[in-house]
Amino acid sequence: MWRVMLVEDQVIVRQGLKVILEQDENIKVTHEAENGAEAITILEKYSVDFVMMDVRMPVMNGLEATRVIKKQWPDVKILILTTFNDDEYALEALKEGANGFLLKTADSAKLIEAVYSCMSGGLTIHDEVAAKVMPRLLQREKKEVITINLSPRELAITKLVGVGNTNKEIADELYLSIGTVKNHITHILQKTGLRDRTQLAIYAIKHEL
Repeated sequence: MWRVMLVEDQVIVRQGLKVILEQDENIKVTHEAENGAEAITILEKYSVDFVMMDVRMPVMNGLEATRVIKKQWPDVKILILTTFNDDEYALEALKEGANGFLLKTADSAKLIEAVYSCMSGGLTIHDEVAAKVMPRLLQREKKEVITINLSPRELAITKLVGVGNTNKEIADELYLSIGTVKNHITHILQKTGLRDRTQLAIYAIKHEL
């Protein structure tokens, strides 16, 4: 059974959500909080599998709480549930690690379905929000790749860094000296604004280079 915490400053909304969620035999609302700070205090004392959280709350809002929770308890799944169909909220929530973003206009079946999706590793985004968010995410990704302007040689080296090759292996693969490879990597880091080889490897994987 999944242990769920509801984080919502309106009591009547929490009560309604609890009734809806506990219609499913695999879901049990074990804790309730009125704001993000209270939710974090609860997580410091008790184990929770899933957090359903509002965005706008006093003391600490849902976005700030998501950032803290995902940093300290990365395995806890978080679904942002809000009345605001705002793509900026959605983008920020996803950036902070939220596992889903749902509007309070969703019906009870959709709410329970979202819990199952998040718990199974899926990403749930309300259709109305996704229609605005996904094009922006794709456009942002495209801009990031275009503005870097890596040369063919630099792209080749970045790919090899991404698959875990050492400087010597890259040099052998591309028929270069180790010193030349090191110089190329230095230039690549400068162009991309990345700090080190590890960040470059993550970058290569993220952009499917």
